[in-house]
Order: sequence, then structure tokens, then C-alpha cells
Amino acid sequence: MQPDAFTEALSKGPAYAALAALAGGFVVSLTPCVYPMVAVTVSVFGARESKSRWEGAALSAAFVLGIVAMFVPLGVIAGLTGSMFGSVLQSRLVVSGMALLFLMMAASLFGAFELALPSGLTNRLATLGGLGYKGAFLLGLACGLIAAPCTGPVLTGILTWIAKTKSAPLGALAMAAFALGLGAPFFAVGAFAVQLPKSGRWMVHVKSILGVVLVVVALYFLATAFPVIGSFVKPGAPLFVIALSAIVAGVVLGAIHRDFSEPGSGVKIAKGAGIALVSAGAFAAVLGISKPTAALAWEKQGLDAVRERALRENRPLVVDFTAEWCGACKKLDKLTFADPKVGAEMGRFLAVKVDATHDDDPAVAATMAKFQVIGLPTMLVFDSRGKEAVRYTDFVPPDRFLENIRRVD
Repeated sequence: MQPDAFTEALSKGPAYAALAALAGGFVVSLTPCVYPMVAVTVSVFGARESKSRWEGAALSAAFVLGIVAMFVPLGVIAGLTGSMFGSVLQSRLVVSGMALLFLMMAASLFGAFELALPSGLTNRLATLGGLGYKGAFLLGLACGLIAAPCTGPVLTGILTWIAKTKSAPLGALAMAAFALGLGAPFFAVGAFAVQLPKSGRWMVHVKSILGVVLVVVALYFLATAFPVIGSFVKPGAPLFVIALSAIVAGVVLGAIHRDFSEPGSGVKIAKGAGIALVSAGAFAAVLGISKPTAALAWEKQGLDAVRERALRENRPLVVDFTAEWCGACKKLDKLTFADPKVGAEMGRFLAVKVDATHDDDPAVAATMAKFQVIGLPTMLVFDSRGKEAVRYTDFVPPDRFLENIRRVD
């Protein structure tokens, strides 16, 4: 979704997931279709007219809990249905469709068109509940729905990542954090009578930044389906110098601070070129960071041939089932297999990868069934007699992996 840089941050663990989602929700709250709602909404549920600061804080908390109640079920559903997500993402058509969706949402953030619920439905939702705690909670639910079109770009990326984790609890945590970030300005105004800065041009900048993020996400999805797109990226200092130069040039041209609604074709061309440069530079930097800086010597032969050789030479064997869409598989390459200590210990092993990107291929399906591989990542470690010694079905840090393979003879 993460990811791209956002998904990379999310993949580091629950704490990072919560912080990244919290930041995403807060950034969304600054967009032009959410930010202007803050002061008006707080007045509707009565926090501004409360008898004490504590009552204002309680009403505001009830409102934010309503937003949380709106978004958490989405995270749970995404986590529960995540087992189907890997299969879906094996289709290049589906991945291309998702990338197109991200690009369309980016276009809306750049001002090509507006995403919004019908005004009649918006007004009806805003009148739910009346005053008091119940009213504040129901209004929070309604505002979550009203704001949904604006949260779409960030929300879709988070839900995509949640589906990949296949974890309902983690989905609930991430979406709760996202909702808290979205509700933070509402709580600040209602609980502490904070005066927010007036809406202005700075909100266009926020939308432009989000739009660029969405373009990078789309490119990353396309690169997973069509590896040739990212084949030019070679990690190293020259790549990051070029990427940074492109980003700086794009910003100077107006990728962030200019608006397509400004008069003159020159402004539109400059902003378009700036968006292209910033997006390309950021995409290259993300791929450069995510690609492993070192790699094991993976065998080029097929799995059966490598297994026969391992038995013939009395050597242990590592079999890594991977796929282009598998985030945890890429994390294994980046962190575990690239670790120098792991590389040194793995010198006595043979190692082979099985590409399960297209598991509808009869040969791939038969291999996965033979080794009872249900989901990805799956990594099998065989001893020198050909007996399975260790099986991993999730990311394993280098230290734990090293400790385990040292015991394999």
C-alpha cells in the first residue's frame, strides 16, 4: 500500500504500524474536505458550549470514539479476508487495476475532480444524535463516513497492507490509530478550545504531497507485477543522488506549492513536470532502499535438481518460496538473507528460491502441494540427510534465523 515507503514503515512491527497509521490519519485531517468540518462539528455536538473543560474533553472523546468505531471494523475485515489477498494479487490485471485506482485518487488530490458524498446525505448524517455523549458518538460515526472519500487515498493503502498481514488484531490496531489521528484536531478544539489556523493555500500543499505519495504507491504496485519497471534501480550512492536531484527539481518546478487551478498553461505544465520528477525520484529511492544490498548465492537450477545435489553432497538445504507480491519475502531478502553473519553460515548450505507468484501454474501448484506450502512466505530448511529441520511461515529476524540454522547439520 504499505508499500512503498508507507508500507515499509508499517512492516516494521505493530508499534510502527500504529504510528504510521496515526500519522496518516492526522495528515488526512488537514485536507480541504475534512479540516473545515472541525470547528463546525465541535459546535454541533456541544463541546464549545460545555460547562467545564472536563465535559468538553469527554464529549470530544465520545466523538473520536465514534470515528474509531467507524473505521476499526474495516481493519478487522481486511485482516480476516487477507488470506485471499495474496492469490488476488497474483493477477497482473488486478494489480494494474489497483495501481489505476491509486492514480485516480492522486488525480483527485491534484484537483482533477472532487471526491465527496452527495450534499443531501452529508447534511442528513450531520444531524444525527443531537447533543450529549450519545449524539457526539453518533456524529463521530457519521463524520467518519462523511470524511471517507477524503481518507480514501491513505485509507486504501493502509487496508491493502492490513490484508497482506492477514491479521485482524493488527488491522484493528492500525485502523484505530488512523481514526485517532483523524480525530486529533476535533479533540484538540473540543477539549482545549484550541483555535486552529484558517483554511488556506497550505491545504493545497498537503493534498499535493498526498497525491505524490499515491503516485509512488501506484508505481510500486506496478513494479511488483511488471519487474522490468524497477529493473533500472541499482542500490548505491549514485542512485540516491539522482533521485534527490529529481525530487528537488520537481519541487522547484511546483510539484507541491503550485496549483493546477492557477491561470496559465505554463503553471500547469510546470506542476505536471514537477509531479513527474518528484514521483520518479521518490519511487527510485524507495526501490533502492527496499532492494537488498547483498544477496546469497541462490542456485539457478530447479528445486528437484538442487535437492538431489544436496543429498549427493551431504549438504543442508534452504528452500525459499517467494512471490513478487509478498512483502515479508522481500523483507527476508533485505534484512535476513543480506545479513553478513547469515551469509557466512549459509556458505555450507545450498539455497534455492521457488517463485510462487503465479500459483495457478500447474507446476508451481504441484510443488507447493508436495511441500505442503499454504501461504507465503514459507521457508524450509533441510538437514544434510534431506529431512525437514525447520519451517518458517513468516518473517524471521537474522539473529533467530542464524541461531536455528547453526543447529542444522
